[in-house]
Amino acid sequence: MTRDTNDLNRSNRRVALIAAGVVAGMVGLAYAAVPLYQMFCQVTGYGGTTQRAAAAAGAVEGTSITVRFDGNVNQELPWKFHPVQITQTLKIGEQGLAYYRAVNTSDKPVTGTATFNVTPDIAGSYFNKIECFCFTEQRLEPGESIDMPVVYFIDPAILDDPQAKKISEITLSYTFYKVKSPAEAPQQVTEASAQAVGATRI
Repeated sequence: MTRDTNDLNRSNRRVALIAAGVVAGMVGLAYAAVPLYQMFCQVTGYGGTTQRAAAAAGAVEGTSITVRFDGNVNQELPWKFHPVQITQTLKIGEQGLAYYRAVNTSDKPVTGTATFNVTPDIAGSYFNKIECFCFTEQRLEPGESIDMPVVYFIDPAILDDPQAKKISEITLSYTFYKVKSPAEAPQQVTEASAQAVGATRI
């Protein structure tokens, strides 16, 4: 083997190692970007991400807005999932309560977790949730169903936004995904919390 061949082989190995390092770095950044992006969206409302609040702001008389509810299930999760009600109309600032129902249609225990967003995107900054089941692992036994509550209100600040104040309808959408590696003690809706917020296991 000539010196030129050895140099070429070393160069090829160096390029391969650099490429592998770049790929590994990109994968790492992709995983890190998910929670960072989620935090960014929750703070800014970007992408239709809702806000969190401890209590409703209080109804603004003479106003109303309709909230439409939507439910979806990833194909890997053997559940049925849908809103119990299709729409609710309430005053801006008024506390609302809605339910979503999930049913495990398989013959095995399955754990799922939900993500969410609202449309139009601009409404995300004003859609406040006091209680919800998003990002919480829910374990359902075979054939078991559960009604999960969402307590929410629309921030009256929406009335001061020239672009958002004309919105008459907001859609709240959830998508459930299968949890492939459930936590040892899933943070699911327990009997105590179910009674507190109105969740019902069937």
